[in-house]
Amino acid sequence: MTLTIDEWLRGIAGSFIILSLALGWFLHPAFFLFTAFVGANLLQSAITGTCPMMWFLRRLGVGQSAPRP
Repeated sequence: MTLTIDEWLRGIAGSFIILSLALGWFLHPAFFLFTAFVGANLLQSAITGTCPMMWFLRRLGVGQSAPRP
């Protein structure tokens, strides 16, 4: 099974949030700012329809969204 670009994006965003929460909890609270950055980027993407990570994934050759059978 190959992942679509949307699935890649959700997986990366979720991983970044979990990682930053763990780093903030175990290492230093300043890492919670990274969680806030990811959340703000997701909100900005929902409002504007543009996402820097989508651009990056396309440059890496990740496939576009396609309806599943």
